[in-house]
Amino acid sequence: MKEILIKTFPSSQPAIVVGCMRFAEKSPEYINRFVHEALEMGCTYFDHADIYGGGECERLFGQALSGDKSISREKIVIQSKCGIKPGEKYDLSKSYILNAVDGILARLKTGYLDSLLLHRPDALYEPEEIAQAFDILQSAGKVRSFGVSNFKPMQISLLQKYVRQSLAINQLQFSIPASNMIQSGLEANMTSEGACDRDGSALDYCRLNDITVQAWSPFQAPAWQGPFIGSPSYPELNAVLDELGQKYEASLTAIATAWILRHPAKIQVVTGTTSTEHLKQAAEAGRINLSREEWYRLYLSAGHILP
Repeated sequence: MKEILIKTFPSSQPAIVVGCMRFAEKSPEYINRFVHEALEMGCTYFDHADIYGGGECERLFGQALSGDKSISREKIVIQSKCGIKPGEKYDLSKSYILNAVDGILARLKTGYLDSLLLHRPDALYEPEEIAQAFDILQSAGKVRSFGVSNFKPMQISLLQKYVRQSLAINQLQFSIPASNMIQSGLEANMTSEGACDRDGSALDYCRLNDITVQAWSPFQAPAWQGPFIGSPSYPELNAVLDELGQKYEASLTAIATAWILRHPAKIQVVTGTTSTEHLKQAAEAGRINLSREEWYRLYLSAGHILP
């Protein structure tokens, strides 16, 4: 497979992250092929969570990499998340985090995680306990860096007061139509629906504190309404995507990815696909630099306003 130039930011972090949440839907043979094809095209950053497929996604990934001596572990970034008991509770207690990481490492067949994210804020979390868990994991060499997912700025600040490690990542939902992080800023001081601040200015906070934002569900509409690409609910957006796709000789997926990458916050895109072709399309966004006018056209075509 011809290697694609994967865009990297000045921090040397790749712009594209391979989200592995759907791995359990495929056979071991399929995932083995997909993982190796992703690596061949230069995609080396993989995002997991212990709840994806009930742990099966991590197991399939670990199986795909184990025994392949041609793959250097040091050249791959493996990230996972913990803290959710589906339908039951969120749990960021010290014991839960430590046990979760041991399970994650066993399923992934690796000695360490490059990054561990706390998947959701736990209303009962005690930052002192989390700090102890982070210290144990870091000193044991099991986790190299830490971050969060779906956290508000004040929740991050509270946690950062106690943990010694700098929280490096906040994973948040972000796409052209699901972009309240942009709306609330552009519609500041307005009574419009988009002016509602649902995340505490998370995007600005992360930029101020050198925290990388990772966009999950980058091709999904808000409220789990499914993909917006090709959706009859977004005719104007798809028309503009198609027009720009023809201009740049790129897929609609590449244009939607380029829209996120155009933002100066240097947001990483978590793809969440098990299709090599779709992953390739997202990765090709690195060669597309949308103009300011094109970026705003896409934003407005999704139904947003400029007051």
